[in-house]
Amino acid sequence: MSSDAPAPVPVPRTAVPLGITDPVEKARAELKAALAAIEVKANYPRRIANAVDDGVDKARAFKRRSPALAAVAVIAGAAAIGGAVWGLVRLYTR
Repeated sequence: MSSDAPAPVPVPRTAVPLGITDPVEKARAELKAALAAIEVKANYPRRIANAVDDGVDKARAFKRRSPALAAVAVIAGAAAIGGAVWGLVRLYTR
C-alpha cells in the first residue's frame, strides 16, 4: 500500500530545513547551515581539487572525441612550456 504523502526532498548542507518551529532548534539549524556554507566557500584545496577533476574529465572527453587534436595540443603545450623555460633560463644566465 502506498501513502499519499510526498517523498521528503533532501536538504542541502547549506540550507535550513523548513517547518522548524522551536526557536532554539531553528537557531541551531541556521548556525549549522552557516558553518557548512563557510566551509564550502573557504575550503580552497577541495575547490581546487574539484576544478582539476573537472578539467581532467573535459580533457579526457576531448581526447575521446578527437585523439589527433589532443595529441597536437599536448605537443604544442609541451613546446610552449619548454620554450618558456628555455627563454627564462637564457634570460637569467645573461
